[in-house]
Amino acid sequence: MTVRRIVPDLTTASLADATAFYQDVLGLTVVMDEAWVATLADPQRPQAQLTLVTEDTTGPMNPEVSIEVTDVDAAYRKAVEAGAEIVYPVSDEEWGSGASSSGTRTGTS
Repeated sequence: MTVRRIVPDLTTASLADATAFYQDVLGLTVVMDEAWVATLADPQRPQAQLTLVTEDTTGPMNPEVSIEVTDVDAAYRKAVEAGAEIVYPVSDEEWGSGASSSGTRTGTS
């Protein structure tokens, strides 16, 4: 299993305002928009991304970071073995990738 990318997830009260801010200040473009969550990327370096989240109604808390790995099942097993509390189980999402969410052993996500 290898890490493909790590993206910060920022909670915001207004997706439209936060999106406009990062577009205006950093020149980022929207690469995914699901109404409650949007991912923006640098047009010259698309791997440089950030995700804006209003409220994740599919889980008990908003994520703080998204980590894409080559094998989500292996990552899930390792997280459980390391004592992470799984707050959102592995599932297929609208965008087609497996996803899971956990807190660290210190209780933060």
